[in-house]
Amino acid sequence: MADDLIGYDHLMQDALRSVVRAALQEAANPRGLPGKHHFYITFRTHAPGVIIPDQLSARYPDEMTIVLEHQFWDLEVFSDRFRVILKFSGHPQPITIPLAAITRFFDPSVKFGLQFEQPHVDEARMASGDSGGLPSAPREPPQDAPASDNSVVNLDAFRKK
Repeated sequence: MADDLIGYDHLMQDALRSVVRAALQEAANPRGLPGKHHFYITFRTHAPGVIIPDQLSARYPDEMTIVLEHQFWDLEVFSDRFRVILKFSGHPQPITIPLAAITRFFDPSVKFGLQFEQPHVDEARMASGDSGGLPSAPREPPQDAPASDNSVVNLDAFRKK
């Protein structure tokens, strides 16, 4: 197999995250979410750039799922993250979630979902601006790395046989 020097996997993940960003921008409209749309967003709680209250970070050391449906306020969507106020134990709390920290996005009203591959530690560090003294060259997978079975999109189904 030839080396992917363009990084199609990374490009695909970025493109799919732009779908999440666009959906969040719809929810940030003054009229709110259209119709019966609502979102379940699962994210890595200790990913670079995640800002959540300490008690949530302790309670959910790996992943946490939030729901954007009726009770959310001041949703702001940026190119690389979003910020929203949600109630936890009856108290409104602002949280900030980078798009790169999202592991799953689901809109049950239309049965639409995305699952994201998680970047390697070095890639996550570089995406947050912390190269850890490493050059910012793209990371190449090992030549003998097995193919991932949990791909988001399998293009073989669309190829002519």
